[in-house]
Amino acid sequence: MITRLSTLFLRTLREDPADAEVPSHKLLVRAGYIRRAAPGVYSWLPLGLRTLRKIEDVVREEINAIGGQELLFPALLPREPYETTGRWTEYGEHLFRLKDRKDNDMLLGPTHEEMFTSTVKDLYSSYKDFPVTLYQIQTKYRDEERPRAGILRGREFVMKDSYSFDMDDEGLEASYQAHRGAYQRIFDRLGVSYAICKATSGAMGGSASEEFLAVSRNGEDTFVRATGGDYAANVEAVVTQPVEPRPIEGQPEAVEHDTPDAETITTLVDWANSAGVRVDDREVTAADTLKCVVVKVTEPGAEDPELLGVLVPGDREVDMKRLEASLEPAEVTMAEEADFKKNPFLVKGYVGPRGLAANGVRVLADPRVATGTAWITGADAKNRHVVGLVAGRDFEVDGFIEAAEIREGDPAPEGQGTLTLERGIEIGHIFQLGRKYTTAFDVQILDVNGKRAIPTMGSYGIGVSRLMAVIAEQRHDDKGLNWPVEVSPYQVHVVVANKDQAALEAGEQLAAALDAAGVEVLFDDRPKVSPGVKFKDAELLGMPFAVVLGRSFADGKVELRIRGGDTLEVAADEAVAEVVELVRG
Repeated sequence: MITRLSTLFLRTLREDPADAEVPSHKLLVRAGYIRRAAPGVYSWLPLGLRTLRKIEDVVREEINAIGGQELLFPALLPREPYETTGRWTEYGEHLFRLKDRKDNDMLLGPTHEEMFTSTVKDLYSSYKDFPVTLYQIQTKYRDEERPRAGILRGREFVMKDSYSFDMDDEGLEASYQAHRGAYQRIFDRLGVSYAICKATSGAMGGSASEEFLAVSRNGEDTFVRATGGDYAANVEAVVTQPVEPRPIEGQPEAVEHDTPDAETITTLVDWANSAGVRVDDREVTAADTLKCVVVKVTEPGAEDPELLGVLVPGDREVDMKRLEASLEPAEVTMAEEADFKKNPFLVKGYVGPRGLAANGVRVLADPRVATGTAWITGADAKNRHVVGLVAGRDFEVDGFIEAAEIREGDPAPEGQGTLTLERGIEIGHIFQLGRKYTTAFDVQILDVNGKRAIPTMGSYGIGVSRLMAVIAEQRHDDKGLNWPVEVSPYQVHVVVANKDQAALEAGEQLAAALDAAGVEVLFDDRPKVSPGVKFKDAELLGMPFAVVLGRSFADGKVELRIRGGDTLEVAADEAVAEVVELVRG
């Protein structure tokens, strides 16, 4: 069926929307693919919906190919299953909560582990029913505090979430690897440039976790790659390389000093060097100081937060995303002025590990704070610091934590060189959940020996609507979009740029011939629109191929334009064969 621009529900815009910051947002709105309904909420217009459905089809084909079975749960869900797993509370303000007319608590589903797990429990009871992989492609809801970038980070979005259920860990590993391979095929088919990164599991729980990040300078996620190997990881998942402990014996005693107005690391280093303090017979640097950051941690279900001290080398900042990932599902905020007033032992600018421990505050340290390492740090009194405070001798920590920022040039694991920092957009995430949810719902299955056993789960998500924005981010130029054939709304855009009646009739015939050959055709048959406007619209809309009937048509030739590539002049009677060959690749 030929789609005609003269009747298509479409208005293109020449100006960027006022709230748009990234190219995909600007172009998808200007090209009439999406339309803002509310902050973080978008309507899908005809062109956008065609592309979204095609992305869904690619995802569906590959998940079906590994044995996935599609179903569909409601988006409006009861509170009880999420109470069972604790996520009614854990999700915090990100959850859309509402009440029905009978005052029952409900929510709009952000993710559906609870529903999949309880359904398997209700319907399956024997090991003979396993393994099974179930999935859905459905709209999800999360109350983002600051929705931005159009459909890249919205409050309503389309996801594919699939879940594998196996009787043992070997089966889970097989299901995990099957999904991993399917994801690679999906993203390869969509022409997305991506990296597979080690990741944290977050509120999902579980053990093994990898994130698929589309490479983009507009990405919200920072990830690392090794210069000398295939290691890649989300910054939240980067593990600091071990620091060798140092012998404590023979190290000089710690000494307290007056350090007037040395409340910052910079002023502390200046004081140390002006006072002649030396470290390993060299001048002091920020890396020789120990920064003691005080935060508040609220565990799920707790009414009040607890103070926590986080120790990091003074030349590094605390990365809140890494800190939050390390402490999930607890909520983390920085200590405020009121907290310092309430706890007089917290002397701003002079907090040290000894004062924290002495007052019952839990202390977690960066792995670089190894046994035997000596530091210059706060002495828990105004204008006082201590030099040569040795870990394991002068202070102890309650554990170690990955919270310090990751830097370009940091050592990569297993001798794979150093780390480089890149930006990316999360498009997929796969988890080995284990038995967290099947245990919570008491899923009891009779195993091969007739004994009750709890199956193990995997969870695998793809941001379907986000993928559309990612493709737009990676495949555009200053003129507009540039869709791959696989997901383009139409495969060829026929443009009649000649107002001659014969050219219009020939355009009709060409569009009909392409349609008959199985090519999806967008036909610009608008009679009172100038050729210049038609060309700009064709470039903005981004179909991979365009056939233009212009000035050379009188000589029996048409232009075949490859979006973002060459323009070929071909005989009009050969155009259909040329386009079919290009479309089929």
